[in-house]
Amino acid sequence: MKIIVTEKAIAGNRIAGILSAGKYSQGALQENPVFEFEKKGEKFTVVPLRGHIVDIDFPKSYSYWLGTDLRKLVHAPIEYIEKEKKIISSLREAGKTGSEVIIATDADREGESIGVEALRFIQETNPKIKIHRAYFSALTEKDVTTAFDELSKLDYNFADSADSRREIDLAWGAVLTRYLSLVSGQLGKEFLSAGRVQTPVLALIVNKEKERLAFRIEKYWVINALFEKDKKEFIGEHREGKFWDKKKAEETLAKKDNKGTVEKIVKKKKNLARPTPFNTTEFLRAATVLGLTAGDAMNVAESLYQQGLISYPRTDNTVFPKTIDLADILKKISQVKEFAPLAGKILAKKELVPSRGPKETKDHPPIYPSEPAKKESLSDKQWKVYELVTRRFLAVLSEDAETENITVTIIVNGEPFVAHGQTIIREGWKEFYPYSKISETILPELKQGDIVNVKKIEMLEKETQPPARYSQSSLIKLMDDIGLGTKATRHEIIQKLYSRHYISGLKAIEPNKIAFAVIDSLSKYARTVTEPKMTADLEAEMDEVASGKKAKQEVVNDSTQKLGRILDELLEKKNDIGSELRKALQADSILGDCDKCQTGKLRKLKSRNGKWFLACNNYPACKNTYPLPQKGKIIPLDKKCEQCKKPMIKVIGPRFRYEMCIEMNCPSKAEWGKKKEKTKEAKAA
Repeated sequence: MKIIVTEKAIAGNRIAGILSAGKYSQGALQENPVFEFEKKGEKFTVVPLRGHIVDIDFPKSYSYWLGTDLRKLVHAPIEYIEKEKKIISSLREAGKTGSEVIIATDADREGESIGVEALRFIQETNPKIKIHRAYFSALTEKDVTTAFDELSKLDYNFADSADSRREIDLAWGAVLTRYLSLVSGQLGKEFLSAGRVQTPVLALIVNKEKERLAFRIEKYWVINALFEKDKKEFIGEHREGKFWDKKKAEETLAKKDNKGTVEKIVKKKKNLARPTPFNTTEFLRAATVLGLTAGDAMNVAESLYQQGLISYPRTDNTVFPKTIDLADILKKISQVKEFAPLAGKILAKKELVPSRGPKETKDHPPIYPSEPAKKESLSDKQWKVYELVTRRFLAVLSEDAETENITVTIIVNGEPFVAHGQTIIREGWKEFYPYSKISETILPELKQGDIVNVKKIEMLEKETQPPARYSQSSLIKLMDDIGLGTKATRHEIIQKLYSRHYISGLKAIEPNKIAFAVIDSLSKYARTVTEPKMTADLEAEMDEVASGKKAKQEVVNDSTQKLGRILDELLEKKNDIGSELRKALQADSILGDCDKCQTGKLRKLKSRNGKWFLACNNYPACKNTYPLPQKGKIIPLDKKCEQCKKPMIKVIGPRFRYEMCIEMNCPSKAEWGKKKEKTKEAKAA
């Protein structure tokens, strides 16, 4: 019997179906579902996993935060603990009668580690079993069949690289998280989290917010003119652009006239290069612009890959290898009614030449649609991602767009105004990729010396704006540029910052007061923890494990030494850091002014029975209190309820977010009970 190990059940089901031409059955080994079939007289058993079937952790003696010496925790042994008992039992059982095992997990470092985990349980009952590896980048019939026809060897260095990351991140996360939580007294569910990659990323967000806070707003003025020629109106802006001196702007405005003369016309053609193929970073950036979180985008992409609809979504590559049959992919896309006309246009080209991005690797191709999908069979998010991947593929194979841009200088009483026009010469890739729109600004026919009417000239007061906060898209790009995290983990790191309530806001990421305190304290007393360099250096060492240049234990030991030195620095300043964190926690618990005594602050507190509530900090002189929602992170809003004038708060949970005022009896909540009753009635129906 040949054993095939897959990373998840959906992949196992698909691989069994492809290799058996649909003639397979579902069975069980040790109560774990497996897929069985025969091929060329040989029996095959597909054993699906659930990702990692082994957890890593410290021995139980280190599980008590208050009683554990953090210096000892740094050097504590790490244990690999059986997690998926039924799956592990099925692997051992399969090993007894297996002649060969084929590891068919995802073809990256994590997949290699997961595959090696499973293999070791098989080898417990069959140490001499033959071992092979099937590598594929898409769960299509062609890719899977080719992979199993051209089996290769397991890459143990790849697996060691992934395991070194798991061990290093466990140690850094446990030690730094326990340290911050203990010195601040913030234990239980409200603990303060930190990590090797998480903390430098949070520092980027906090430092950007500091730039915004330090930004000095300045006023400036612009002068615009509304022109008219041949009954067509168009706008021109004074060539000065921003006037920093109001008096000068007013003097310029005073020269207004009802006629202007075209002094100069400049026409230039502009080439708008088609986009490059999707790697993980660029895919996540594009998906977040569409409104998905980075975590959602990757989860959805993974589900589409498991269904065989797109290629493997974890890749650095932005160059399609010559082995990819681009025409075959287009023919498959043309079977999807929503894309058939577009795919037909590309197929009609004499030659298919895809654009090339800056990164060319040998692991996986860029992300592309691998099979046709039916919109009605997918969820809204799945279709959104499938459409994005498909349209990007079409855009990559299309032509550059081209525009003609016109700059017209018009003199009004000695003052120069500039009007800009744009016309589309060739729509190119913009036709296939509507997420990047191109617009036209049509000017009337103008030539040098023409007289135009001036309908209006106005001066507008404006203000300079602080630098924009990071979006998930821009943060992922920055993390990629400076080597923080990997293509497979960056979305998880950002999601962790949200789940720990350090940050809020999906389009513009904003840190809270605790985030400031954590980063300020660590920057002051252990700056290395907050800087990307140390993390990037460790990532480079893990790459050397993958290439076989360094042993896993050597890199883990190096990390342990660095962590030990940093902890020594932190322990020396634990009183100072603890004091700063406690002050920040107190400030973060203030949700507004007390509306009863007018002098106190409403502070978030927890009762003896573990319930959150608001109370005035002038207690016992003022006994004003309000109940609070018991689930979700509560964030104060700088506004009052329109109906009861009490402070407004935002409540954020893993699957919900809403705004409310703190007054339970406010008229704004009159419909809340009715909504619940309607929901109950709908469920009953």
